[in-house]
Amino acid sequence: MIDDMRIRNLAPRTIESYVNKVALFARHFGKSPDLLGPEEIRTFLLGLLNAGRDRSTLVQYVSALRFLYNITLGRAWQAQVLPFPKKERRLPVVLSPQEVGAFLKALDSLKKRTFFLTVYATGLRLRECTHLLPSDIDSKRMVVRVRQGKGRKDRYVPLSPKLLTALRQYWKAARPKTHIFEGSKTGLPLCKETVEDWCAPACRKAGISKHVTPHTLRHCFATHLLERGTDLRTIQILMGHRSLSTTAIYLHVAAIAPQSSKKCADLLEGIFGN
Repeated sequence: MIDDMRIRNLAPRTIESYVNKVALFARHFGKSPDLLGPEEIRTFLLGLLNAGRDRSTLVQYVSALRFLYNITLGRAWQAQVLPFPKKERRLPVVLSPQEVGAFLKALDSLKKRTFFLTVYATGLRLRECTHLLPSDIDSKRMVVRVRQGKGRKDRYVPLSPKLLTALRQYWKAARPKTHIFEGSKTGLPLCKETVEDWCAPACRKAGISKHVTPHTLRHCFATHLLERGTDLRTIQILMGHRSLSTTAIYLHVAAIAPQSSKKCADLLEGIFGN
């Protein structure tokens, strides 16, 4: 199964996740998956559901088992044997520009503030931002290169002049060795849990009652661009979304009707002014 995934150039994290999910499935029954079939799969998935596992977890198990049985074991089962749970329609939490400004000011260190400023100004995913290298910041072309984002795809996003200034100030103070935002161990990027732990204290200090995560700033990026007139197709490209329908969810959370425009607004102008 690992060889099949490597041949298809699946991301290392995907390979690790799929192997882990199949191993847990096999361990549950104490048998090789080759000896198990639709009834065991049904029982296992119902057990996960009854245990309160969310949709995203179920999707990971179904994806791993589909790959194992359809690709590696060649059973070519139809979708009804391994169905994906129906997707719940939930709108993302979005802060106003004023709340974003208050949140950023409430962060108690230059590193934390610059990190979330980068997420908001570029719309990067958490892992994409933690893995940024100095060479990814192109100040001549004023773009940020996102290396191997979701789906193992590269993309470029605009670099705000204000963000460039902030990154330079942070760089002079922190002098990181490898990644721009290093973790506690030199040479390694920040871990997900560390960044997530920064959010709640800043929200309390800023008086924000909404549930804010690092991904919230990415939602704010897309929504605020839409509200300031950036067209949906441009936002899709900047976000790295495969489908325009994924980006279209921001039409439901934008506070004002967006105007058609090809301009990509500088969001930091709205936070700090000219």
